[in-house]
Amino acid sequence: MTAGAAIAGPDGALRCPWALSTAEYVAYHDEEWGRPVHGDDALFERLALEAFQSGLSWITILRRRAGFRAAFGDFKIAAVADFTDADRERLLADTGIIRNRAKIDATLANARELTGWSPGELDALIWSHAPDPAARPVPKTLSDVPAVTPESTALSKALKKRGLRFVGPTTAYALMQACGLVDDHLADCVARRS
Repeated sequence: MTAGAAIAGPDGALRCPWALSTAEYVAYHDEEWGRPVHGDDALFERLALEAFQSGLSWITILRRRAGFRAAFGDFKIAAVADFTDADRERLLADTGIIRNRAKIDATLANARELTGWSPGELDALIWSHAPDPAARPVPKTLSDVPAVTPESTALSKALKKRGLRFVGPTTAYALMQACGLVDDHLADCVARRS
């Protein structure tokens, strides 16, 4: 067996190796990861969660996603933009989320920034950086999957230029993977769309 290649899951179907360590990962991999996500609030949530994941394992965020949603008003941009200093203190004390001051502050600042954008503008900006799928080789092993691409670097720069924080190229690429701008499911993976 080739290192990093798709491997059989509990049902015998081949999947990306990272997806098989927990039942939560299998469900996330099969039902969400790499599927197109649209809508400003939905993309704001993914952007915030990817920022919170920075330096941590995704399973840490996945297991606390319900807590994040409850703490951040279901990631409705307008609601989060109205959070007060008392809300910030509440978030810093909330054991249901990652209590990182810089990431919390970035999420609040990003929501406030996004309230000045037109409806659909975040969606359009993010999706304008989706690469041509025909120009990307289908990954056969995990070593074929990049951490950063020219498109994610450009998306990061565009988001930062517009005032958003905690959106480096690696975070931008993780967002692109999670939201279906790219399909990084391995060639033999049951969840690959193309």
